[in-house]
Amino acid sequence: MKKANPTRSRGRGRPREFDRSAALERAMEVFWERGYEGASIADLTEAMGITAPSLYGAFTSKAELYREALDLYQRTHGSAGVPALVEEPTARGFMARVLEEASRAFVDPRHPHGCMVSTAVLNCATENQPVARHVAGLRDASLERLRARFQRAIAEGELPSTTDAEGLARFYGAVIQGMSVQARDGASEEALRKIAALSLVCFPRG
Repeated sequence: MKKANPTRSRGRGRPREFDRSAALERAMEVFWERGYEGASIADLTEAMGITAPSLYGAFTSKAELYREALDLYQRTHGSAGVPALVEEPTARGFMARVLEEASRAFVDPRHPHGCMVSTAVLNCATENQPVARHVAGLRDASLERLRARFQRAIAEGELPSTTDAEGLARFYGAVIQGMSVQARDGASEEALRKIAALSLVCFPRG
C-alpha cells in the first residue's frame, strides 16, 4: 500500500501558518504610524510577513484588522491611565499622573509617537465612516471615564459642587489630543510636560 505524501495531504494553495498575535502587533505599529487610510494592504502584509489572502483569511477585512489593532493598543500602550483611576486618591492626582504618563509615552522611541486613538481617523473617505465612528466611540469612552472621575470628586467634596464635570473632561481630553499631535510633530517630552503643568493650573480647587 502506498503511503500518502504528507506534503500533498495538506492540499495545494493552503496559506502557510503564522503567528497571529505577532502579526497583529506589527499591523498595530503600521496603523499607528500611518493611520487607517494611509496604511495600504501592501504595507500591512509586508510588515506582518503574510500574503493578502492570509490577511483576509485571518482578519476578514482591513477594517476588522484595524479594530483588533485598536483593541490591542488599548490593552497595552493605551492602558497607562487605567491604574491611576484606582490608585490615585484624588482627581487632581489622577489627572496629573495621566498627563505625566502621556508626556512620556507619546515620545517613547520604541514605537510611533502620539496616541493611536486620540488623533486617529479625524477625516476620512465616505466608505470609511464606520471605522471613523468606531474610533470616535473609543474617544467618547475615554471622555466618559474622565467625566465619571470628576463627578466622583464633586460627590466626595474634593471639587466644588459648581464644577462642570463634562466641560472639565472635554478640556483635559483636548489637552491630551493636543499633546498627541505635538508629539507626532516632534515635540520633546520636556515640551509635553510643560503643557501638562500649565493645564493643571486650571484644575479647580476644592
